[in-house]
Amino acid sequence: MELAERFLLDALAYLECALGVVCYVLLKLVGSPYGRYASPGSAFGLPARAAWAVQELPSLALPLLACAGAPAERLNRWPNCILLAMFLVHYAQRTLVFPFLIRGGKPTPLYAFLLAFIFCTYNGYLQSRYLSQYAVYADDWLSDPRFLTGSALWLIGMLINIHSDHVLRNLRKPGETGYKIPRGGLFEYISAANYFGEVVEWCGYALASWSIQGWAFALFTFCVLFTRAQQHHKWYHEKFEDYPKFRKIMIPFLV
Repeated sequence: MELAERFLLDALAYLECALGVVCYVLLKLVGSPYGRYASPGSAFGLPARAAWAVQELPSLALPLLACAGAPAERLNRWPNCILLAMFLVHYAQRTLVFPFLIRGGKPTPLYAFLLAFIFCTYNGYLQSRYLSQYAVYADDWLSDPRFLTGSALWLIGMLINIHSDHVLRNLRKPGETGYKIPRGGLFEYISAANYFGEVVEWCGYALASWSIQGWAFALFTFCVLFTRAQQHHKWYHEKFEDYPKFRKIMIPFLV
């Protein structure tokens, strides 16, 4: 049974890689028709705060169940505990904090909510089950350069992501409407600083975990967020004549 599930977890990780590539191609073709790109009345919408909290919830609940449910054989090891905590901290923030900081927010289309909920269930199971039951690390993994570098990148990426979300929330003063050019932080260099932070965060997690499960998550995140970043970058240039020409899309000084 254990061998079968371990094979399943590897298969799900490779499938996540493939799905990331498919999503990249599809989103390049059709874009992400939600948020500012949604057509009025095009889809049944859910309140933004509730949709965010519920769609992210599986990636918080499943690791907690892994800790509290059946005996988690590998969670008696510090590397496994720390890596699972990285995953948990991110989704605790996205489920319990971020949604309630949203100011207004356009309704989330039902299909977008369902896709996000399914992904968070899929990936939440994949990451939490692998780390709690099957991931094996050397006794000195906490001092391994891959773990140390990955952990630092995870923390830096999370802080960039949180700070960039703060910048976006505070673009408009109370009573103001319409869109503005983001200023401050990494927005001085790229159009999608929040997405850059999240990609760095999960690349750090993947490096620290050194697993196909972790790298599959990082690849999927990049494929989805980079297409969204390209869409934002193009929209900013079309919307604002004075948009900074030197700003890159999502990776400072490169692209």
